[in-house]
Amino acid sequence: MIKETRKTSMSNFQRVMAVTVTAILVQIMISALGTAALAQGNGQESSRRRSAGAVFAMTNVTAGNEIVVYSRASDGTLERLNRSVRTRGLGIGVDTDTQGPLRLSNDNRFLYAVNPGSDNITVFEVNGTRLRFLQIMDAGDQPLSLTISGNLLYVLNGSVAGNGIRGFRISHDGTLTQLPDSFRALSSPIAVPGEVRFSPDGRVILVTHKTTNVLLTPQNAIDAFTIGADGYASAMPIRNSSFGLRPFSLAFRNDGRLVVVESFNAAPNVSAASSYQLNPDGTITVISGSVPNGQTDVCWVVITSDGRFAFTANFGSGTISSYSFAPSGTLILLNGSAAFLGDMSQPVDLSLSEDGRFLYQLLRGTGAVAAFRIEEGGSLTSLGVVVGGLPVNDGASGLAAY
Repeated sequence: MIKETRKTSMSNFQRVMAVTVTAILVQIMISALGTAALAQGNGQESSRRRSAGAVFAMTNVTAGNEIVVYSRASDGTLERLNRSVRTRGLGIGVDTDTQGPLRLSNDNRFLYAVNPGSDNITVFEVNGTRLRFLQIMDAGDQPLSLTISGNLLYVLNGSVAGNGIRGFRISHDGTLTQLPDSFRALSSPIAVPGEVRFSPDGRVILVTHKTTNVLLTPQNAIDAFTIGADGYASAMPIRNSSFGLRPFSLAFRNDGRLVVVESFNAAPNVSAASSYQLNPDGTITVISGSVPNGQTDVCWVVITSDGRFAFTANFGSGTISSYSFAPSGTLILLNGSAAFLGDMSQPVDLSLSEDGRFLYQLLRGTGAVAAFRIEEGGSLTSLGVVVGGLPVNDGASGLAAY
């Protein structure tokens, strides 16, 4: 009996110990799973915030031009970094009133910035969100807009004393060498140009004229220079007719079709966009003429990397308009006010992320950069507005993203 009692007591003890050990193991497993889940969550959060690219904006201030740097997360959101990089040149304190004063090289290795107040261009090497100064190069009278194709860079000189374009050769290290005697005057001395832009194949350069010249035919013009094998532009441009009044800026699709925005001298609610086919000889053929968006003073335009949509910035309305861009080149308004940034926001430069999923907008009036996700149907979802680092209502110009 005694032995039986001991046996029973031992069995009870073992059962208690087994339950206790099991409970401890369960707690350890729960703790481990919780830690793993937390680590996974932290990893996802870290991944979300990890820099997937960068956005650069230009202050254009007269005391010393600077580049403000933003880190771009994989979800498209921006974080302004607490550092600005001096261009070592001067801005002009009022917006350049042109598209393209800040350009990334095609491989995103180099950044080029105009300094219209000191008549030069600054070259930076790009390493993630880091910029390293490489060069400052004389660029003619008031450089305002840049365009790049292969190893060629052309600058638009916007001075009333001599508006035109001039060329540079890009070396393997990103630095520039000017093409001697490459300056070419525009077809009108009072053009007040809006942008210089290479065609996708690099064989033609287009320049928009923001001022009507009643002494010339056509009165509203888009100049076209053909580019030779030596990189030089033709001596005289072809003066193409703009369908609408005051063509401001343009954007190309890879098939040679393009969109030009028309501000109609900032008359209320009459801004529009036209689409064209660029021909090999530099002439352009209208596809869709002056498709209105119901907004005021449209100035900037981008086309998505898949070529399906065009977005325009409407300075006077504080809005972004969206258009569909059919394979045929037909332009159809989707939403005149696809995004509203505020009555005093003064939206200027637009730029797209390298993957084409996100749209960024420089807000001159509030000194900010707005971020959007481009949805499948071309609508825009706001990803927030980042303020700070840029002058407020004082000339910020130029935006470049990758």
